[in-house]
Formats: sequence, C-alpha cells, structure tokens
Amino acid sequence: MAEPGREGGLLNWQWRGYARNHRNPANLLIHMLAVPAFIAGMLAFVTLTLRAQWLGALIAILVSVAAFALQGVGHNRESEAPEPFAGPGDFLARIFAEQFITFPRFVLSGQWAKNIASRSI
Repeated sequence: MAEPGREGGLLNWQWRGYARNHRNPANLLIHMLAVPAFIAGMLAFVTLTLRAQWLGALIAILVSVAAFALQGVGHNRESEAPEPFAGPGDFLARIFAEQFITFPRFVLSGQWAKNIASRSI
C-alpha cells in the first residue's frame, strides 16, 4: 500500500516532484558528479565484498557515502526541500531509487538540461 500522497508508487511519486526539488544550478552540477560517483562506489562495494577485498570495499562505500553527503550540501541550496524521510526503510528506498533510476531518468529525459538552462549560477 502506498503512503498517503504517494499514489502510483515510489518511482512515480519521486518523479512527480523531482524537477521541482532540483532547480539550483550548483545542486544540479553537484548531482551530475556525485550520482555517478555514488553508483560506481556502490557497484564497486558489492563487487569487492563478493571478492572478499575488504579494504577496497571499505574505500568504495566511503566514496558512496561522500557522494551522498555532497548531494546533501547541494540540496541545502534548493529553495524547496525534499519531503522528509518516513523512516529507515523509506530513506534507503528513496536514496537507491533516486541514485539508480530517478536521477539518470532526469538527465536522459532532458529535464536536467532544461532546469540548468533556466537558471543562472
């Protein structure tokens, strides 16, 4: 069952507000660098963990955490804050959905370019 106000599921809900919460040019540029770093870090973490390469896995997860923290700095520049998290499960679901699906969709749909072109730094 979807949470109130989240009809259509997490991905549809996240997409509906995504452009509104990602308008600041500095935040858009931060996301363009940090989201791929997060994804690469997470994929490396999984790969290195499966290979029992613990130091590499630790470095990879630290890259993902740093990339996520950097996005938080960018979000602080936005005039409209994202919805608060409803708990740890919501936090994880929203973060992984945004990083692996919603932000890439935002870029590939042209909305990232539209938002950055409509604002000045």
